[in-house]
Amino acid sequence: MTVSPFRSLMAVALVALSAGAAAAQDWPTGPVRVVVGFPAGSSPDTLARLITQPLTQRLGQPVIVDNKPGAGGAIGVQQMLVAGNDHTFGVTINGPLTTSQRMVDDLGYDTATDIAPVALIATSPLVLGVGAGMEVDDLAGFVELAKSRPGDLTYGSVGQGSGAHLTAELFSGATGIEMLHIPFTSYAEVTTSILGGEIDAGFMAHSAALPHVEAGTMKVLGITSAEPSALAPDLPVMAGQAGLPADFRAELWNAFIAPAGTDPAIIERLNTEINAILADPAVTAQLLAMGWQAQPGTPAELADRIAADTELWGAVIDRIEAQE
Repeated sequence: MTVSPFRSLMAVALVALSAGAAAAQDWPTGPVRVVVGFPAGSSPDTLARLITQPLTQRLGQPVIVDNKPGAGGAIGVQQMLVAGNDHTFGVTINGPLTTSQRMVDDLGYDTATDIAPVALIATSPLVLGVGAGMEVDDLAGFVELAKSRPGDLTYGSVGQGSGAHLTAELFSGATGIEMLHIPFTSYAEVTTSILGGEIDAGFMAHSAALPHVEAGTMKVLGITSAEPSALAPDLPVMAGQAGLPADFRAELWNAFIAPAGTDPAIIERLNTEINAILADPAVTAQLLAMGWQAQPGTPAELADRIAADTELWGAVIDRIEAQE
């Protein structure tokens, strides 16, 4: 009996897939290193450790966090790539995968060609906080006030190019308002300045704003998630309000990544294990307590998120640079 070339190719492909799956089951053969481009105790470090502790049990080998801070997280990605083996991975925030190529000189890697997405871990939308004495109580009122005083309202962020800064500029561009950016070095300084009336507003984590909302010293006008968030289910989403598009979304996120060229079967194994960890109610509760919402998904979905956010924030950076 003659076997068609097509069936022969299919057979070879199936054998290769089976071999890859078997190799992934035998992997890892030693300790797994997870490089985090931020210091111990930082949010990315805490989320990485929340994942790597149960991952150690699931993989049967130690999974060790290695902190390599610097350049807004880009150093961590660089160090992961330098290792060049199938036992070194990374956990990073969105910046090093989406905006760093526009903001860091000699970055040393190209996200599109050098990084293999593994799994999105968690997302965190921001909220728009204003002082309790501001004469508006909702987003429409804030936009109307800003339009009546172009360039007069001020907002704080944790620095040029930070998530809070880019979110404010995205918001301003979408609503057609002008605000003056006042950069600080920490969210604590932003919060203190809002409470003291030194600045008018700021995009910040819900967990940072909540104590002041409860104390009656701050108001929150909306949240930047595309749909109601488990972090703050009572807060109105900003999407579709006050001239914002229905798909308006600005979220911080953390993700598990690998060097490009990593065996796809190993990536699939890691994705499966990480998603199982994120499905654990105890892990979900810990993330929520830290201000993060678990986001299990596929490597392809993470790739789509990286591409979409790279385009989104690239357009915002273009707008900022055009104004300078």
